[in-house]
Amino acid sequence: MTKIWVDADACPVVIKEILFRAAERTAIEMTLVANQAVRVPPSRYIKALQVSAGFDVADNEIVRRCEAGDLIITSDIPLASEVIDKGAEALNPRGERYTKANIRARLNMRDFMDTLRSSGVHTGGPPALNQADRKAFADQLDRWLAESRK
Repeated sequence: MTKIWVDADACPVVIKEILFRAAERTAIEMTLVANQAVRVPPSRYIKALQVSAGFDVADNEIVRRCEAGDLIITSDIPLASEVIDKGAEALNPRGERYTKANIRARLNMRDFMDTLRSSGVHTGGPPALNQADRKAFADQLDRWLAESRK
């Protein structure tokens, strides 16, 4: 049975709310993984897993526990790459699905931007999540849920 894993430390509240409704509606098991306490609604399908603090501890736990066919919600591109290598799928909170076809390009761009920032170039952060992002996320989530039911 496929599951949803959420990299919950940086996941926006509005995205969590979409996920909570989807888990209840489809009766799919979902686990939010974070290194701090995460509030989840009372549900037989939704769980929170608190891991110890530390660099990539939550990411490593998601990689360890996920299986082929699972969906991982994350904006962390290296985490997305690792779960894709295991046969899972990854979706970011803006509705972009990471795939074997696009993950290398995303990793290269991430590394390039890190290099710019470390050399003193101010690159700014991502824009605030907007209504179009929320809709794109919900649409991709619904598409994955429909595909995983086949």
